[in-house]
Amino acid sequence: MKTELFEITGMSCAACSASVERVCRRLDGVIDCSVNLILGRLTVTYDEEKLSSDDFLRVVEKAGFGIKPFAEKSEGKASFKKPIEEKKPKAPYDLIIAGIAAAFLLYISMGQMLFENIYMPKIFDINENPYNFAIIQLLLTLPALFVGRKFFKVGIPSLFRGNPNMDSLVAVGVGASLIYSIVMTFTINSNPHAVHNLYFESVAVVIVLIRLGKYLEERSRNRTKGAIEALMSLAPDYSTLIRKDEQIRVPTEQIKVGDVLLVRAGEKIPLDAEILEGGGSVDESMLTGESMPVEKTVGDTVTGGSLNINGALFIKVIRVGEDTTLSKIIKFVEEAQGKKAPISKTADKVAGVFVPVVMAIAVVSAVVWFLIKGDFSFALKIFTSVLVVACPCALGLATPTAVMVGTGLGAQNGILIRNGEALEIIGKTKVAVFDKTGTVTKGTPVVTDMFSENEETLISLAASAESVSSHPLALAVLEYAKAKNISFDSSFSEFENLAGKGIKATVGEKKILAGNKTLMLENGVDTKAFDEAADKITMMGKSLIYVSSDGVLLGIIAIADELKPTSVDAISRLKKQGIKTVLLSGDNKRSAEYIGELLSVDEVYSEVLPEEKAEIIENIKAKYGTTLMVGDGINDAPALSSADIGCAIGGGSDIAIEAADLVLMKSDPVDVSKAINLSRMTIKNIKENLFWAFCYNTVCIPIAVGIFYSIGLLMNPMLGGLAMSLSSVCVVSNALRLKLKKLK
Repeated sequence: MKTELFEITGMSCAACSASVERVCRRLDGVIDCSVNLILGRLTVTYDEEKLSSDDFLRVVEKAGFGIKPFAEKSEGKASFKKPIEEKKPKAPYDLIIAGIAAAFLLYISMGQMLFENIYMPKIFDINENPYNFAIIQLLLTLPALFVGRKFFKVGIPSLFRGNPNMDSLVAVGVGASLIYSIVMTFTINSNPHAVHNLYFESVAVVIVLIRLGKYLEERSRNRTKGAIEALMSLAPDYSTLIRKDEQIRVPTEQIKVGDVLLVRAGEKIPLDAEILEGGGSVDESMLTGESMPVEKTVGDTVTGGSLNINGALFIKVIRVGEDTTLSKIIKFVEEAQGKKAPISKTADKVAGVFVPVVMAIAVVSAVVWFLIKGDFSFALKIFTSVLVVACPCALGLATPTAVMVGTGLGAQNGILIRNGEALEIIGKTKVAVFDKTGTVTKGTPVVTDMFSENEETLISLAASAESVSSHPLALAVLEYAKAKNISFDSSFSEFENLAGKGIKATVGEKKILAGNKTLMLENGVDTKAFDEAADKITMMGKSLIYVSSDGVLLGIIAIADELKPTSVDAISRLKKQGIKTVLLSGDNKRSAEYIGELLSVDEVYSEVLPEEKAEIIENIKAKYGTTLMVGDGINDAPALSSADIGCAIGGGSDIAIEAADLVLMKSDPVDVSKAINLSRMTIKNIKENLFWAFCYNTVCIPIAVGIFYSIGLLMNPMLGGLAMSLSSVCVVSNALRLKLKKLK
């Protein structure tokens, strides 16, 4: 199987995207096919033994649309820049001219009918010079026909190919009115009354209003792409390369892994790198959503696209091109905006049959009214009104605009959602499962408690004995000693590592033991003085280090992997959202249950092997429903893939992130509830858009058909064009409201 992307041109509405999908799905070997109308992108998954790229190029071109393979960024390049698929709309000077001409046309054609004493030059007065009156209207219609030429160039061929779209509706509607008006113009000399059957003003105004609506819609749609554009603009075009003690300004795309760069205060960091020299505050807000600057020093990694606030940094590049964090974020967001949410399938199915049905309704309505009234011009007005008012533009924009804005808002807050389907499912979460270590805890053991008559001596001797050990508990003691500025002696005459028990060391003249209770008892050290405290600490799941000097117990040190500051709040928020919470850990039962109690989770699974996690997730899904799994390690990847939604912590392993549908760049568990809120807000917005799009057509089509003509209510083609254009603008504007929301 192969998944491939194509750029599609010539689509103007949901019917167009439905046509592209339809012709592609007809090919034998297509597994999945999805078209994003906003991005103009086709995503297909197909059997390579049955199909190739050329097959898709052939059928899409035959359907009347432009197609070419999607241009990915070239491998190995460091630059994040690439052109946005859709150019920003230029100032519509031709539309302005057409609009002015249409205004004059309205004045000439409708002025004398509406106002008795309105000034009108005799040369094209309707009563004195009816033929001139018609010709001047035809001439004033030409600018509108020029700006609306695409409707005819695209719409008519699409109609003959059997794939009618919005352009077809407009072309047939205004084309019929235009031809009828021209015929009436040439019969004026023999039949002066024919001057009252001209519809040039409808032709011009409908085209101008629809083109104006498309222009406003295009401007609004470009605003929905702000998230990707903002991310792409983060990386600087040039970098300062250090070569043989010289500073050279070179294009960022020429930088290679291992190059050393200088980043001055106020400059953006070009690529992912490690600090070799210097330090300072780095603003990572555009990448993680974290508003506070992060302090960086020698040995720390910095992310391309972040801003060096103060201090000069000498950095060694560790990732370029597609491997950089920023490139992965951009790809994540692009994938999310390029794939549809399941909710859009309803709109797609409707759009696929909508245009043919509307054309049938228009023809039937016109025939019925002609038979009833015997008035061809009235029947033509009905025909044109139905075609113009029923364009399914708003329907096609409802889902992709909201998905683009929603995923963009998430990216700005450090929440990356892989696709539209994930965006929809996240909001349906029934149970959230959290891995323990590194997800709800900090992932690094720290000293939490001490029991001793002299804590400083206890830590000093323990650190002296542990100074050459690489065990996580030993490192916790050393970090604590350094943080509290407690001195210790790292030179000793004897050292012995006792597997599973601890260490023996001679520091100066003191014989030190540091390890578990078994080590103490085997060496005749009395532990009774601290047994009660040790039992309480052990019940909390914490690890203990007993420390003795010359056979006398100095005290015990408790070490544990502490909760992240926001973990309790994260679980509390999820419960308020009506979501069940589960802790899933490979740690011992005591430790897992103690952490679970602190968090107040509903269920705790402990001593779980990596290969068992996926099986437990399947059981939870069967028991509760839609399951979201949050993890950070390689061993979490199977569970992340098994869950309905896999959520990776940003600081976790690359494998976990690749397996996830959702990535939290700030590694903050609170962002899980924010992601759920984002999903629910976006889906609510999509439903609002779909409601207004369906509601608009449901209300307007019956009026245009003439059902309410008996009570004096009839849709004029000009008003139909205005309403159709405004509906699309309203849908996009409603989607843009998401940008104003704050994630809580």
